[in-house]
Amino acid sequence: MKKRQFLGTATLAGLSAALLPARAATAVSGPALLTVTGAITQANRGPFDPVKDQMMHKQKLSFDKAHAFDYAALTALPAVTIKPTLEYDGKPHTLRGPLLLDVMKAAGAQLGDNTKLVLRAIDGYAASITVAQARAQRYIVATHLDGAPMPLGGLGPLWAVYDADKVPEMASKPLSDRYGLCPWGLYHVDVQA
Repeated sequence: MKKRQFLGTATLAGLSAALLPARAATAVSGPALLTVTGAITQANRGPFDPVKDQMMHKQKLSFDKAHAFDYAALTALPAVTIKPTLEYDGKPHTLRGPLLLDVMKAAGAQLGDNTKLVLRAIDGYAASITVAQARAQRYIVATHLDGAPMPLGGLGPLWAVYDADKVPEMASKPLSDRYGLCPWGLYHVDVQA
């Protein structure tokens, strides 16, 4: 090995070791279920990688930093329970998960009332809401439906949703018109300050 290459490698290894404890505290230990990008300050993963981030690549997403949440990180946040009537069967169901804005705060998101949150589902469906709307309607990132984790292939594993029955302007609409801004299969949020 050439001396210059050896010294460069040794320097990088020492620098990486010095930085590792700070990153390890926020790193995910399981598969990332939700990636938050945009106007955030608490990144715990590197930039977009067109090879490793294939779904994001196909949906034409890109970012220079992100905060990834695994299931443990999401369920460690304080949970809220809502009981909306769902359009799929017309019955009330119990949904539980952290408030969407608490998840954004954990990622270090810069949250003004007019900040847009673009919520993207695994099938590419995207809905845009403001922080003021997320706060007023008390959006959650649902991890559980009727007491059980939501599986991939159903409404989960994550669903950005609110209790439409408790929002007067939405409760007066037909069930099929209440959840257009609630992507199930949520996997990405872009914070646009």
